[in-house]
Amino acid sequence: MIRFCLEKCKAKYNEDVNDLLGLYISEDEVNTILQNLPHGPKINLYSDPQLEEIEILTNKINNRTVESIKAKKELRLHILSKLFQLDPFEIDILLICLAPELDLRYEKIYAYLQNDVTKKRPSVDLVLILLCSSIEERFSAREKFSYTATLINNHLIYFTDDNSMDQVPLLSRPIQVDERIVSYLLGFDEIDRSTSKFCVIIKPEKTFSDILSIKDNKNILKELVQWYSHKKVPLIFLFHGHYGTGKKITAEAICKELEKPLLVVDSKTLIKDGSFKTLNLIFREARLQHSLLYLERFDVFLKEEDTEIKIKSFIQELDHFENWVFLSSETPMELPASLTNHRSINYAFPLPSYTLRKNMWESLINSHDNISGDIDFAALAGKFKFSGGQINDAIFAAINIAAVKQPGGSELSMSDLYDGCKAQSNKNLVAFAKKIKPHYQWEDIILPDDIKEQLKEINGYIKYKGTVYDDWGFDRKFSLGKGLNILFSGPSGAGKTMAAEIIANKVELDIYKIDLSSVVSKYIGETEKILNKIFIEAQTSNAILFFDEADALFGKRTEIRDSHDRYANIEVNYLLQKMEEHEGIVIMATNYKKNIDDAFLRRLHITIEFPFPDEKLRQKIWTNIFPEETLVDEAVDFNFLANFKITGGNIKNIVLSAAFLSACDSNIITMEHIIKATKREFQKMGKLCTSGDFGEYYKFVK
Repeated sequence: MIRFCLEKCKAKYNEDVNDLLGLYISEDEVNTILQNLPHGPKINLYSDPQLEEIEILTNKINNRTVESIKAKKELRLHILSKLFQLDPFEIDILLICLAPELDLRYEKIYAYLQNDVTKKRPSVDLVLILLCSSIEERFSAREKFSYTATLINNHLIYFTDDNSMDQVPLLSRPIQVDERIVSYLLGFDEIDRSTSKFCVIIKPEKTFSDILSIKDNKNILKELVQWYSHKKVPLIFLFHGHYGTGKKITAEAICKELEKPLLVVDSKTLIKDGSFKTLNLIFREARLQHSLLYLERFDVFLKEEDTEIKIKSFIQELDHFENWVFLSSETPMELPASLTNHRSINYAFPLPSYTLRKNMWESLINSHDNISGDIDFAALAGKFKFSGGQINDAIFAAINIAAVKQPGGSELSMSDLYDGCKAQSNKNLVAFAKKIKPHYQWEDIILPDDIKEQLKEINGYIKYKGTVYDDWGFDRKFSLGKGLNILFSGPSGAGKTMAAEIIANKVELDIYKIDLSSVVSKYIGETEKILNKIFIEAQTSNAILFFDEADALFGKRTEIRDSHDRYANIEVNYLLQKMEEHEGIVIMATNYKKNIDDAFLRRLHITIEFPFPDEKLRQKIWTNIFPEETLVDEAVDFNFLANFKITGGNIKNIVLSAAFLSACDSNIITMEHIIKATKREFQKMGKLCTSGDFGEYYKFVK
């Protein structure tokens, strides 16, 4: 067709002007243009013999196409036309634009045909000249170059002057085939460089047997996939659940079942782009790869303004994609019901049960060499409510930790695994709480034997929680209250905070201290918001929540006299609700148990009263509180010091003050240092220092 057009073009122009074609417009040429306006009904670019030759070549090409398809040969142009439903006219447009991509000599030919040496790419006008035989056809064919037309909308071709500030007529605009389409037609399958930054193609290897989930759930999903694939109904899945619960592996297994690759896309990029151009490029890539589509982190849309409108608009665009789509989210959401081409399925990926977690730990750890014999799979599964992905990451982190400790011959120990688990837990609680690094051991706390025994029993609750709820079936009996809620009550300084630290130390869990006096807000409704954020973050923290200064909130619910009383009661009720829903460990400390509402006490699993230490306990505290490295005068009278009716917290303050007094003086702690420090502590407490209190040592405080 181009050759016939050239022949006519040569005959059209005066021989004397041919050398300056495109650079010079003669008067004769202008007169010729004026004489031939307006266009007649027929352009007659080609003569009858030429039209006959074109028809013969077209039939020959079509016949060869059919024979090649029968021989199972891959014809990229034919596949492209099927993927994007191109008609013969659109295929010809594509081929005209493709020619200079395959042979640069076409640039000269196109410049000659367009009477402009700078026009090396075909313009819309040239395409219409080559393909249209009447003015009516030319006018009708203009729609092929609109921004909603197949070739432009799917980025198969584009206008090379899109960045130009000049407004030019459509007919003058040059066209080019997109580089990704040229590569595809030439047999290359690399992802388009404009999408490769946020897309990756996966050739599925995983099957349904690789999914670590309940067998019945896998079978239901497999049957669902088989039924819809047989009916040829495309689906949009919303997979929601925590990181590592198997969303991507499940999508890969479905692709394996359907014998399709999977194009994985980072949804965050779509948000940054702010338009649907990127989405259309992704659709184009998925079609070229014959793949299904997987959008990671789809819940980024929830952080945007006008969330509901944006999600609805986005899903409607996804509905234009003719294949299956997977939306991956940590947060559940509802998809719009008004889908034209797809069916939507909301599928939850819960965290694995205790039994399944234990099996995962055993399976994944036993695949590694050089494992110590102290691994307690039940403890790991019970204390850390991890997904399969998090368990795998924790083991990998533990191996690196062990390698740092013992380069070259590291053995993976239980301690390494605990450290690896803590590295995977959510650290966002630091925004609302202070992380405590526990140092104390059981020998550091002085309490009556029965109280100490109660505290040690808490370790058993934490360690065997999975056994009782899952293995023994209690999980099916209770929908709420499956966490562990503990109340420590007693006077300030009696050892409540120390006990919480010891428990965290022994069970090897992180502990976060939340001061409720700073959480409670004078603004109505703010306290609930803060508490909600704390418990949301706590779900994935795998840590102990230690609520200190509980008296700020956990008092007796008051009679409703005004709106403030009503909302104070709401705050308490809200906290009770959150504690019942939370499946982790919560320890609360209060100085006044008698003020706590009975309804609140009934929701607690364990309450421990820390008594004011008697003389015998105080003497133990005095004798055990000094570090081994500290020099203490043998003349220190611990029997006398035990007479002071103070708590362990006060004793700690006195000993520390005495140490500093000694450091400035003799470097050995004497009775004088301790008595002086005691006086300062009494003054801080607002207590008078009398000779009756200090007896023979009163001389040190005069």
